[in-house]
This record gives sequence, C-alpha cells and structure tokens, in this order.
Amino acid sequence: MHTPQAAPRTSEAPTALKKALTTPLLYFFILGDVLGAGVYVLVGQVAADAGGAVWAPLLVALCLALLTAASYAELVTKYPRAGGASHYATLAYGPFAGFLAGFCMLAAGVVSVGALARGFGGDYLSEFVSLPVVLVTIVFLAALALLNARGISESTRANAVATVIEVGGLLLVIGLGAWIVLRGDGDVGRLTDLGTPSKGPAAAVLSGAVLAYYSFVGFETSVNVAEETRDPRRAYPRALFGALVTAGAVYVLVGAAAAAAVPTGKLAESSGPLLEVVRAAGGVPTKVFSAIALVAVANGALLTGIMSSRLAYGMARDGLLPNFLTKVLPGRRTPWAAIAATTALSLLLALTGDVGTLASTLVLLLLVVFFLVNTSVLVLRREVTDHDHFRAPSVVPVLGAASCVLLATQIEREVWLKGLAVLAVGVVLGLVAAVRLRRAR
Repeated sequence: MHTPQAAPRTSEAPTALKKALTTPLLYFFILGDVLGAGVYVLVGQVAADAGGAVWAPLLVALCLALLTAASYAELVTKYPRAGGASHYATLAYGPFAGFLAGFCMLAAGVVSVGALARGFGGDYLSEFVSLPVVLVTIVFLAALALLNARGISESTRANAVATVIEVGGLLLVIGLGAWIVLRGDGDVGRLTDLGTPSKGPAAAVLSGAVLAYYSFVGFETSVNVAEETRDPRRAYPRALFGALVTAGAVYVLVGAAAAAAVPTGKLAESSGPLLEVVRAAGGVPTKVFSAIALVAVANGALLTGIMSSRLAYGMARDGLLPNFLTKVLPGRRTPWAAIAATTALSLLLALTGDVGTLASTLVLLLLVVFFLVNTSVLVLRREVTDHDHFRAPSVVPVLGAASCVLLATQIEREVWLKGLAVLAVGVVLGLVAAVRLRRAR
C-alpha cells in the first residue's frame, strides 16, 4: 500500500485567499449546490423503479450520502487547502489513484451535463414549444458552450437568485401536493406502495436510491472553498450536514407530494414529473412552473459545464490530459478547447442515452470517487496534523465505502458497460500520466 504523504503544515503557509465565508454563507453555498436540477427530472424515473413510495429511495439516498459527507468533513478539516477527492486519493494511494479520482469527477460532470440537456428538451420545454429532443439538445449544449466560452460571472448574487428560484419551485410542488390531498383528489395510499411487478420492496428501494443519489451529489465542490472559510474545522461540518439534511427534507416532501398527487404510472411516463403535480392542482399556470424548472435545469448544466471544462483544462495543464486542452481564447482567456471537448462528449452521451441511464452512469462514476474518499480517510488516520479537525467515528467511512459497493451492485448491466468503458479510458490515461510524471522527476 502507498505510504501516506506528509500533511501540509497549514500553520506555516499563509493563505492567499481571503477567509470570508461564515457558517451561514457556507451552508447556503452547499445547499444551492445540492438543491439542483436533478429532482425536477428524476422523480418520475425513481417512481418507475420503486413504485409510489418515492420518498423511501430519497430518504435512503440521503442516509448514504451523509456517510460519505462525514468522510469529506474529516478530510476537509484535516487538509483545509486540499483539492478535493483527487488530492485525498493522491495523499493516501499515490498519483495514479489521484488521477483516477479526478478523471471520474471530470467524466461525471460531462455525463451530468448530458443528462440535464436531455431533460431540458422534455415536457417542461414542450409547454412553450414542440421541438425534437435531438434538436433541442444540440442547440442547448451549443448555447451553453458559447456562454461558457464568453466568460460567466459567478457572483454570489446570481447564484443566490438561481437557488431561490429552484427552491421556490420545489416548495410550490410541496404546497400544491398538500392542497390536492386536502381537497380529496390525491391518494396518500400510494405512499406505502413500494415495489414493482419485477422488483420486491428491498430491490425497488435500492434501485430507486441509485437514481435518487444523483440528487444529493454536488457537495464535493464545496471542498474547494474550505480555504476561504472562517474556522473550517467548526464551520464546514455544520454547514455540510445542515445543508444535506435540509435538501433531504425538501426532496422527501417533494417525492411524497408528487406520489400522493399523481398516479405512479403517470409520473413514471413523464419527463417533467413535477409539472404533472401543477397540472393536477390547477390554479398555477403550467408555463410558470415550466419556466422555473427550465431555469433550474439550465443553471445546473451551465455550472457543471463550467466545472468540467476548467477541470479538464487544469488536468491538461498539469500534464494529465492532452496539451491541446490548455488552449484559451486570446481575448476572453477562457479554455475554448476544453469547453469544446467536454461539450462534444456531453452531446454524444445525450444523443445515445436516456436521462435514467445517464444519471445511473453518473452515480457509478461518483461511487468510484466516493469509495476512494471513504477508504482514504482510514489510510490517512496514520497522519497526525498540528491542528484539531473533525473526526468521524471509524465505522462511518467503513459504512460509507460499503454503501458505495452496495449501490454499485444495483446498477444495471447496460450502465456498467458504459461506466467500465469510461473507467478503462481513465486507467490508460492514468498510467500514461504516471509514466510522464516519473520521467519528469
């Protein structure tokens, strides 16, 4: 096993970034990152896998996400200047594992953009105009790439507005679902309907949890602002767990509202499942909610696209990906080559897969990353730092790693084939990068 590398002495390396994030600000940052577009698109897919008890897979996915979140909390507070999963895997296992974690994060970002692009061209958009999904997907991704290349202002105010819109739409669904039940048009009995003709209750929950897990990921990016957080040892765990529990409560209520208000079959067939709740309730123009959902989907795809292209650019600059990806526009100084490459891959995936398959592929890639993070916690326990940090009970990272394996066993064969192809590319590139770095040294 690779010997853990020495921890950086944080007390001797003054930060170049201003420590401006308080616990509340960090909480809203993580909440905005987690409360994304996934639930707007995936509730119907979860219903198809699990039955009317949509809330159950969402609750299970929350509990499993909290296990890995605890591992992140320990590593972030132990290495507050760390660069995420890739850095932790490098410290614990060496550069090859670090590259594989980074590559999986990059691939997950590309897959996520593809899934959201596919979702954008579904029922929400059809409230305004009826166009072929393939055409919408191509135009949508091209527009995102152009915006990305032009340069996107990532101000706190803009992110706050997007988060308020997304949360507002979800709270509206909860309220409308409750109204439908109170007036006697809903069926709360569906909330205990767990399982499908082909799956028993346990298998249905786990299968649905794989898709539901997609709605909770996103907290990994908050690792990158640890250096700008005041007292991250105390602030980060509180903000992280608080944001995940808040998001989980909202998601469970959304799932319960949708299932009680709309027949399970109708939810499962819709690419805009939450829109079905609005239609069933009446009183709220469906176009208003569709606009909210489209903003959520587009914002999620744009932010993920920015992350993916910058990650590809950074890995290329470090010699881990082809040098071509470091090319930037002369005036804008944006990584046009990385943007073009990641957009092209997202388009390919969007045109060859449905939302459910893409979401499951994304989860499979992230399970590899999260498995490395959970086991890295145990390996790096040998390291002693000169500052206090959050420490998860030893059983938590063990359960976190086991949960990754459990969820991986529930992923379908078709998704595994796609995921293994991506991992094979990552392994080859990782070996090439390791050889390059060895020669450079």
